[in-house]
Amino acid sequence: MPERERTENSPERSRRRFPGISSRAYEHPADRTALVALRKIDGFDILLRKLSGFIDERKIRLSLLADGVKVGDQQFTRLQAMLQDAVDVLDLGFLPEMYVVQDPQPFAYTIGMDRPTIVLSTGLYELMDEEEMRWVIGHETGHVLSGHAVYRTMLFWLTNLATKLTWMPVGKWGIEMFINALLEWYRKAELSCDRAGLLVEQDLDAAMRALMKLAGGSHLAEMNPVAFLEQAREHEGGGGFRESVLKLISLQNRTHPYTSIRALELTRWVEAGDYQRVMGGDYPRRADDPQASVREEAKAAAGQYKENFERTTDPLLSKVRGFADEVAGVGSRIGETMYRKWGPGRNAEGSGAQSEDGED
Repeated sequence: MPERERTENSPERSRRRFPGISSRAYEHPADRTALVALRKIDGFDILLRKLSGFIDERKIRLSLLADGVKVGDQQFTRLQAMLQDAVDVLDLGFLPEMYVVQDPQPFAYTIGMDRPTIVLSTGLYELMDEEEMRWVIGHETGHVLSGHAVYRTMLFWLTNLATKLTWMPVGKWGIEMFINALLEWYRKAELSCDRAGLLVEQDLDAAMRALMKLAGGSHLAEMNPVAFLEQAREHEGGGGFRESVLKLISLQNRTHPYTSIRALELTRWVEAGDYQRVMGGDYPRRADDPQASVREEAKAAAGQYKENFERTTDPLLSKVRGFADEVAGVGSRIGETMYRKWGPGRNAEGSGAQSEDGED
């Protein structure tokens, strides 16, 4: 994204801000349910601190300092301005660190629970124009506001545990069920932050362009947003039973939904009127997060899945409606299981608590 591509209304453009906004304003119902459930667990902060020991954040940061470029007032200043803008729009309250790393593959991610850090690849930086990049940075800032680093930590913890239980098929199978459910939860977190990116960018066209570039590269002149959304609908509902099974298999181990599906889901959020409600100032506040109801959020998540199932013509998905309730409650179950193992009063080996799901 060279300086010559700077648009005149870039970070200086007046954008609506959302004082005190809760991440619940943009989170997908399944993602929101899990986070609300986890926040309700007594001592969850202690649990996270223990889990964070599995990932050496200091080592990661040292690696970025040594082999990346730290965004700031003297390096990648336009990115710094866009990050500050995203922080102001979502009223985050602090400025995460950001690094650019050399990699031709376009990607971005957010790591760190104690010190959130956003990482962008040069491939992504060179692919996006300024407004598209603003959507990307808004997406990553959404991860910070939602506290999604917990997903990466949980996945690491559960995957590590599953590896240790390879000798015990039943225990490993039980953990893998949690991992698969957590990956579905993670994919919904990505849909959440696509919405956060739109709240920051405030231009659906820019978000669509960014997603189309992630799918088809820089050749926007050869792509059409209407056709792009139509192919997502075709993937969502077309084919027979065999194609349905193949689609489920292809999602295995994926942390992100497919790109065209992300574009379709984002437009549906706008069409449903939720985006305009937030833009109009009608959104939940962080001050009210402690009073959020897990039961109500789970009901909303189940309703969302039910709506998706009723809308799809996929012959397999129409037969697995019960998965809605499974995913809607996964946050509560995983959080409680982890708390029994790692919460206050448990030693490093988790003694004193026998897991119902075969972890111990």
